[in-house]
Amino acid sequence: MTRDLRSVALMLCVQVLIGRADGQSHEMTFSSSAAKASLIELYTSEGCSSCPPAEAWLGDLKTSPKLWTEIFPVNFHVDYWDGGGWPDRFAGPNYTQRQRDYAARLRQDSVYTPEFVVDGAEFRGWFHGEPLPHAAAKEGQLKISFSDGNFSGTYTPADGGSTRGLNLNIAILGAGLVSDVKGGENGGRQLQHDFIVLGFALTPLTAAGSGAMQAGPVTIKSATGDSPAAVVGWVSGSDGAIVQIAGGWIAPAH
Repeated sequence: MTRDLRSVALMLCVQVLIGRADGQSHEMTFSSSAAKASLIELYTSEGCSSCPPAEAWLGDLKTSPKLWTEIFPVNFHVDYWDGGGWPDRFAGPNYTQRQRDYAARLRQDSVYTPEFVVDGAEFRGWFHGEPLPHAAAKEGQLKISFSDGNFSGTYTPADGGSTRGLNLNIAILGAGLVSDVKGGENGGRQLQHDFIVLGFALTPLTAAGSGAMQAGPVTIKSATGDSPAAVVGWVSGSDGAIVQIAGGWIAPAH
C-alpha cells in the first residue's frame, strides 16, 4: 500500500473510531508497558529549514518494534518562526511556552529548533548521529482512557512512590499529514509530519482512593481539524521528570 493510500485508510479508520454512524460510543484504553520507556519530544517548525531531517528521523520511528512500548514520540511545533514568511498551522504558543519552560529548567541559554528532549532532558546527540539515551525505568502504572473525544487517566504509584505535584499530560497526534509550504525558509517544499501534536492538555492528578490518582475527563480537539491518529499520555512531576507513559494508535492502520 502506498503512503498516500495508507494516509487515506488511516483517516477513514479514525473517523469510524471517533464518530460512528450508529451513534454508539467507542472506548479505548492504553496501559503503560512493563518495559523501560522514553518520551521523545521534538520541538520544530515548518518555518525552519534545518527541521525537516529531524522530523523525518522521528517519522521513521513508525516502523520501530519499540514503538508504544519503549519509545513514545511527540512532535511539538513552536510559533516563534511564524514571522519569517510562513505561519505554521500546527504551531501553538502553549507549545512554545512548554519549550521555554524546559529551557529555564535545564538552564539552556536559549530555545532552538530542532530540539530533542528525551525523558525531560535535552538531547543534542541527534545532531551527531548518536543513539538515543538508554530508556529510563518508569514507576507505577498509568491507564489512559478515550471515549468520543474525552480523555481521562488513572495512575497507581509504585509502593512508596510520591504522589505530590503530579500532572497528567495528554497529546493527540497526527500522522502522515502533509503541508505545501509557500513561504519562509522551506518555501516551495512539501513537508510530511508524523506524531505531530494536534491538541494537548495538562491537568493535575488527584487522589482517587485505594492509592490511585486520577485526572479528567478532559476534551481534547484537533486545533487544525486534522484527524488524530494516536494518543500519548504521561505523568510528570513538578520538576519535569517523566514518571510514566502510555499510548498507542487510535486507528489500527498506520
